[in-house]
Amino acid sequence: MGFRSKGYAAVFVLLGVFALSNYSEAQNLCSTVSGVPIFVMSENNTIGDVVTTLNAQDGVTATITRQNPAGLFSLSGYSLIADTVLDFETFVKTHEVDIECTKPGSLTTTLNLNIAVTDINDNAPVFAQSQYTLNVDELIKEGTSVDVITATDPDKEDVLYYTLDPPEGEFILETNFKPNFLVNKHLDYDQIKKVTMTLYAQDTPIGSTGVVSHTASTTVVVNINDIDNRPPWFQPCTEHNVGTSKVCVNTGYDGTVNLNQIAPGPLPLKPGPLFAIDGDNGINKPIGYAFLTGNEDGTFQINNDGSITMIKPVTVSGPVVLTVMAYQTDDADQFATTTVILRVVVSSLFPPTFVESSYEGFISEDAGVDSMVLESKTSNRPLRVKATDKDFADGYNPSLRFEVVDSTDFTITPEGFILMAKAVSPGTLNLEMRVVDTTNDESSTATLAVEITPGGSQVNTGEFSSTDMAALGASLAVVIVLCLVCIGLMIHRIKGHNSDWKKISEVGVFRSKIDGGSKEGVQYSNEAFQHDGDSGSVNNLATDLENKLESGLKPLEKATTSAILPTTSSTPPDSTSLASSENSDGEKEVKPILTKERRNEEGYKAVWFKQDIDPNKEEVVIIPDAGEADGDHEEDDDTEDEDNLRTDMDSDDEEGMTSDL
Repeated sequence: MGFRSKGYAAVFVLLGVFALSNYSEAQNLCSTVSGVPIFVMSENNTIGDVVTTLNAQDGVTATITRQNPAGLFSLSGYSLIADTVLDFETFVKTHEVDIECTKPGSLTTTLNLNIAVTDINDNAPVFAQSQYTLNVDELIKEGTSVDVITATDPDKEDVLYYTLDPPEGEFILETNFKPNFLVNKHLDYDQIKKVTMTLYAQDTPIGSTGVVSHTASTTVVVNINDIDNRPPWFQPCTEHNVGTSKVCVNTGYDGTVNLNQIAPGPLPLKPGPLFAIDGDNGINKPIGYAFLTGNEDGTFQINNDGSITMIKPVTVSGPVVLTVMAYQTDDADQFATTTVILRVVVSSLFPPTFVESSYEGFISEDAGVDSMVLESKTSNRPLRVKATDKDFADGYNPSLRFEVVDSTDFTITPEGFILMAKAVSPGTLNLEMRVVDTTNDESSTATLAVEITPGGSQVNTGEFSSTDMAALGASLAVVIVLCLVCIGLMIHRIKGHNSDWKKISEVGVFRSKIDGGSKEGVQYSNEAFQHDGDSGSVNNLATDLENKLESGLKPLEKATTSAILPTTSSTPPDSTSLASSENSDGEKEVKPILTKERRNEEGYKAVWFKQDIDPNKEEVVIIPDAGEADGDHEEDDDTEDEDNLRTDMDSDDEEGMTSDL
């Protein structure tokens, strides 16, 4: 750092002392340039540097007669030079050199020179250790002093400054020139077990520029000590933070015991086994167990490891509820409790078993979550595992549950189908399945090998792609269109032949009326309609009409008779007139219907049921259809005509019977 003020003061004092004691006229043979025998030289000089040059008369010889320490300086002519690198921290602060000047015929002159070495800032600070280890209890109050770590600097006049770099601000320094470590935040052993920091020291003020600075560093490791502030924790448990405290909640345990039977060994519990750990796991004190309630009759025993065994059988239907306490063996005030619920069941003769001891399935890597494992690589049929229970006559136990043991890659539905629960890599997974009777927890296992094929391989997943669904939709649409076309054609044909079906219905009604009108002792006939060649009755006419309608279901063609039969004459109609009538109206399409009105126009046929019918009375006439345009109107009138027909025929029957009687 250059000359120090105190160094200058010492040099000036020496100059005064030696100036008074050694200055004399005998120095005429040689002397210092300044006349002062004190010289100042900075440390870390270069060998050969000139300390001073003497003034001497001609012929004077200068010789070093003494120096302390020896070997540091030499004379080259009248120049005093340094033969070594001077170090303020190593050598004495002032070096003495005696020089004797001689000349023949003259008195000898002796010079007593003092050379002062000044200190410069040429050394870095030094820590005594490369690493310091400190121990701090958790939950210690913030602002508490932990330790002081300092460095040293061989440059005596230097002042050191410090900085610290904690990773999360756990500690700070009191000041930058006083490295006192202080706690700066809440320390929890469960969250922070060790803090590693670097402490820096430098011989210039923090942030200064323009001055050469030397630095040093060391590593500081602070171990956080766990303190005994928590009770035992039953496992498994869920941790909760309450302020600066932490608790762990256990939901209890479940199991089953058989009625009137002693279970061998420890009882299996879920989630099990029952055990607790010290909540301060850095201390990990031993844990003891005891029953608090539920075991007053001494049926159960709890062991040092927390397992529960039976001493005698359970004779009640249950359930049995046990309260268990876990405590530190060296401090019973640190304790926790939990509940064990045991269902009492009646044991069965046989456990459920899988139909097969091993199963093999296939699924594609890209099948997706919840896709089913298949029986083979080329089938869409899903793999299904089944189990039977010999306790049931048909082997079917409705209380079975399937599960995959120690794996979350696949799950099994209650029906026995295996689903992929998450994405898996290609390869073969060897799994273990278990079937459990939920009424008594009896179970058995089987193996399952699932081959996961790479994505894009030809393995059906039991699902249809969007392309397949689109093709299926198009096919269904074509089928539906064809069905609609067929239905439309059928409706058209049915509508076109509606009149033919009506003819059949009308003839049926007409015939039933004819058959129903024949009473014992009464017979109706139309002798005027009969001629020599006819041997049938009115029933023959109805039958003939019905047969014609049923055989064709079509409109009458060219040979249709349309002449009106005479109603008053008993003479048969002229065959010539009938033929001419047929020829004239043969081209018409007719539709016979029933009516009460008597019509004499051509194209109609009248039928009488009495031998001497009154021409003034209404009779039944069959009228051909006038055309498709009147079809709808005629349909509306059909029901009314049929009702009127029944009424007229009934009244005619009654009148006829009266007249005959």
